[in-house]
Amino acid sequence: MNMFCYQCQETSKGTGCALMGVCGKTPEVSNIQDLLLFVARGVAVYNDELRKIGKASKVADKFIIDAMFISITNANFDFEAIQKKVKEGLNLKSELADELGVTNKTLPDECLWNGDESEFMDKALKVGVLRTKNEDIRSLKELVHYGLKGMAAYAEHAYNLDKTDDEIFIFMQRALVEITREDITVEELIPLALETGKYGVQVMALLDDANTGRFGNPEITQVNIGVNKNPGILISGHDLRDIEELLQQTEGTGVDIYTHCEMLPAHYYPQLKKYKHLIANYGGAWWQQKDDFESFNGPILFTTNCIVPPSKGASYRGRIFTTGAAGLDGAKHIAERKNGQPKDFSEIIEMAKQCQPPREIENGTITGGFAHAQVFALAEKVVDAVKSGAIKKFFVMAGCDGRMKKRNYYTDFAEALPNDTVILTAGCAKYRYNKLPLGDIGGIPRVLDAGQCNDCYSLAVIALKLKEIFGLEDINELPIEFNIAWYEQKAVIVLLALLYLGVKNIHLGPTLPGFLSPNVAKVLVENFGIAGISNVEEDIEMFMLCNC
Repeated sequence: MNMFCYQCQETSKGTGCALMGVCGKTPEVSNIQDLLLFVARGVAVYNDELRKIGKASKVADKFIIDAMFISITNANFDFEAIQKKVKEGLNLKSELADELGVTNKTLPDECLWNGDESEFMDKALKVGVLRTKNEDIRSLKELVHYGLKGMAAYAEHAYNLDKTDDEIFIFMQRALVEITREDITVEELIPLALETGKYGVQVMALLDDANTGRFGNPEITQVNIGVNKNPGILISGHDLRDIEELLQQTEGTGVDIYTHCEMLPAHYYPQLKKYKHLIANYGGAWWQQKDDFESFNGPILFTTNCIVPPSKGASYRGRIFTTGAAGLDGAKHIAERKNGQPKDFSEIIEMAKQCQPPREIENGTITGGFAHAQVFALAEKVVDAVKSGAIKKFFVMAGCDGRMKKRNYYTDFAEALPNDTVILTAGCAKYRYNKLPLGDIGGIPRVLDAGQCNDCYSLAVIALKLKEIFGLEDINELPIEFNIAWYEQKAVIVLLALLYLGVKNIHLGPTLPGFLSPNVAKVLVENFGIAGISNVEEDIEMFMLCNC
C-alpha cells in the first residue's frame, strides 16, 4: 500500500514519505489519518453552515480539534483507534446534515461521502495531500492545514483546562471550508495563511492564560536531572492537566514522578512543583527515548505527540500507556475524563509499584522558568544590560529537536555565540544546549528557557515588551535574531504567528519544509525574509553584523 506525507521536517529525502513514515507511521495509519482529516473537513463545512443560523454544534467543535491533533506528527500510531474516530465523525456528519436539512449535491465530497468500513482504505488513497494537483495550491493549502493542526493542539490543551474561545473554533472551521474548495486561488490562500497566524497568536494566548490561571506563573527553577530510590512513572508529552492528576493520584503512594522531554516545564509551575514526589527530568529530547526508556525501568505515560514506536525487542514495550490524542498499537490507553471526574491512572500506578527504580544516567540540575512574567520581573536588569552593552544580541532558538545529524548545528551554534549574547528558547530544541556551561551575564543566564513549544507565546510577548520599553516602532529594530529549528505542525503555527506579528528574516532549519513548493518558498523569502541555515561561522558573522 502507498502513502504520501510530508508534514514534518524529517520527511524522506525532504520531499515526502511514500513507503513508510520516517516517524514510524505505517501506510495504513497514514492513510486512515488522511481519511479522518477528510471527514473532519466535512464536519467543518456542515458546522460552519449551522453556525450561520445559530445552531453550531459544540460536539463538532471538539471533534475537529481532536481529529486534527490525532493526525499531528508522532501523536497516534493506533490504526484501530483512528478508524473508530473516523466512524464517530461520519455519524456526527450525518447528524449535522440532518440538522441542517441540506440536500444540495454541489456540496464538496467531504460532506457527501458516507462509506462503510469496507470502503475506508480505498477512499483514503484518494483524499490525501496529493488530491490537489496544482503544486502551489497544494503547498499553500497544506501550509494552512498544518498551521490548523498546531492550532488544534494548543486549543485542545486549553480545552482540557476548561478554557475555550469560540472565535478560534469559528476560524478553524472556516479555514477548513476554504481548504475543501477546488477553485481557491493562490491570491486567496496567502492571506488565509497569515490569518491562520493571527489566530495562532490568539490560541497561544488562550493556552497561556489557561496554564498560568491554573498552575501559576512559571518561576526560575533548578530542575534535578538525577534519580531517587523509589520506583517511578515517566510522563512525556505536553498536557499539564494530565500530570497534575497523576501527581495527585500518586501522592503518598511511594511512587515518584519524572518528566521527559517537553514535560520538563511542569517543574516551573508553582502548583505543580509543590508536589515533593515530582523528582526530576529524566533523559533528553523525544527522539532519545529508546535509550532513556530502557534505563528508566518504570512505566511511561504519553499525554500527546512525540512518540517513537519502540523496536520489537524493547524491554519497555509493555510499560507504555497513552492518553488523550496519543495512541500506539499495543499500548494501554487511559480513558478520557467523564462527568468532571479525573482520569483514572490506577493501573499505571500499580505497575510502577512492581518496577525497579530508574537507573541514573546523569546528575546535576538545569535551569528554566523564564516565561514572560518572570522575564518581566527581570526587565530592569535586562534593559540595563542591553543599554550598557553587556548584552549585544538575543537569539530566539526556539522550536523542535530531531534525529537528523545536521541538528548538531544548533549545539555548535550555541557554543560559538559570543559571550555577550543571550539565547531565548522554548520547545525541545533546548536539549541541544540547555546542559552546556554557557554561563551568565551579570546574573542573567545566557539560556532563558520559557518552557514547551506550547510556551512560544512567551517569547513573542517578551519581544513585544522590549519593543515597547525601547520605544521602537518596528519589532525588527530590536537586537533579536530568529534562528529556529522546526519539526512538526506546532512549529508551523508558531512560524505563521511570527509572520502575522511582523517578524521578518527568520532563519529556519535544519532544512526548509518539504511542503513548500518552489514558488511558495520564493514568496516567503521575498516578502518575509524566510531563510535557511548555512554553517555556524558564517551564520554567526551574518547575525552579529546586521539586525536580520
